[in-house]
Amino acid sequence: MKKIKIIFLTIVLSFTFSLNVNSRSVPASFADLAEKLMPSVVNISTTTTITTNSNPFPFQFPSGSPFEDMFKEFGTPQERQSAALGSGFIIDEKGIVVTNNHVIQDADDIIVRVNGDQEFKAKVLGADPLMDIAVLQLDTDEKFIPVAFGDSDKARIGDWVLAIGNPFGLGGTVTAGIISARNRSIGLSRYEDFIQTDASINSGNSGGPLFDMEGNVIGINTAILGRNGSIGIGFSIPSNSAQVVIKQLIEFGETKRGWLGVRIQDVTKEIADVEKLDKARGALVASVAENSPSEKAGIQAGDIILEFNGEKINQMKELPAIVAKTEVGKKVKVKIWRNKKEIIKNVILGRLETSDDFKISKNQETQKQNNEEIIESLRIAVRPLTKEDIKNRNLPNQTTGLVITKIANNSPVANSIELNSIIIEAQKKKIRSANDLRDITKEVLNSNQKTVLLAIYNNQNQRRYIGVKLD
Repeated sequence: MKKIKIIFLTIVLSFTFSLNVNSRSVPASFADLAEKLMPSVVNISTTTTITTNSNPFPFQFPSGSPFEDMFKEFGTPQERQSAALGSGFIIDEKGIVVTNNHVIQDADDIIVRVNGDQEFKAKVLGADPLMDIAVLQLDTDEKFIPVAFGDSDKARIGDWVLAIGNPFGLGGTVTAGIISARNRSIGLSRYEDFIQTDASINSGNSGGPLFDMEGNVIGINTAILGRNGSIGIGFSIPSNSAQVVIKQLIEFGETKRGWLGVRIQDVTKEIADVEKLDKARGALVASVAENSPSEKAGIQAGDIILEFNGEKINQMKELPAIVAKTEVGKKVKVKIWRNKKEIIKNVILGRLETSDDFKISKNQETQKQNNEEIIESLRIAVRPLTKEDIKNRNLPNQTTGLVITKIANNSPVANSIELNSIIIEAQKKKIRSANDLRDITKEVLNSNQKTVLLAIYNNQNQRRYIGVKLD
């Protein structure tokens, strides 16, 4: 009996020791780490001049009235100053600072405060709206304490992290939490692979660093969920993705992303079954841009890209990020699935920023307005069709409708309609506003039919009818 007790005690102690070895202890305090890192985190304030015309009339025209546009140029131009706050961090002793693009976008003046009391003017070395990153240079000969980047790929869900920044202009604020999730996409920018954290992040933290317990930057704090402040869901750009962009902005003042020249969509289980693919994986090529690297290499619409430059594509959203960080002009092997078998195509990558695809996309993003609306029944976001849209897409002058700006993964149109398609009719009735579409889909949902017939212009400006089953 005594022997059994000794054996049992030995097993328990061994198991406890194993748990202690394989798990990290909860930090007793973050004080030493915070003290070391805070001199490298900066507060950023910007000033932007906004010009508006005062109303020359003693009354207001109704919103949307033709007289509103007719007389908007009248009146006295008035300028006002708009201020904004953000955060950043020093990556070079010569005063190179990283922050978010949206923190400094369109700013006339940028002031960077270091150590809470030293203020320096800064200029923009380069900015990238697509990943929301900007690099600044402080206007001084002083030397600073930089921080180093860590390997964000090694960051695990549950790891401790620190966020340091300038929330609500309070400067030098430290919050702690864990990594809540990886590979998040929330529809803010083209290239998203966010680290999600529950470390408290608020307005003014944008551009600040997310540190691991070694004091290395593994993320750039960019967004929060919750309009009124932190609700424990914040998002950071992973350091490994950010470093590629930062290096290019410092060296060239702009980005040089790889370009494949394909429009892609998710491979669903149904598509995988039809194509005799073992499971739903890869990126389905919906169309190939004319004179693009893909067209020259012989990639066709209907191909499924399974692997790019040796990296497997498990989900469609992975491909754009992998292509973008690949060197322009590099010859890469692309493994595709065609006619129920794997084949290899050799592609020489072009540059995204000089492609027609990029120019068109940038123009479309410029046209987007803040009056984007959600159509809950279709799980899409839309905006009104504008005169510029009609002109740029060479549509009939009297065309009315809604441009689709976002499509949820679980939308009933996800596999049949592309982004930037234009909904012009529903149930054979013209669509002039988001409310028109809402009313019609509501009627359909209340009927026994449950299927709405949409007329659209797709991205090739072809008029098509699509039957959509509502749920």
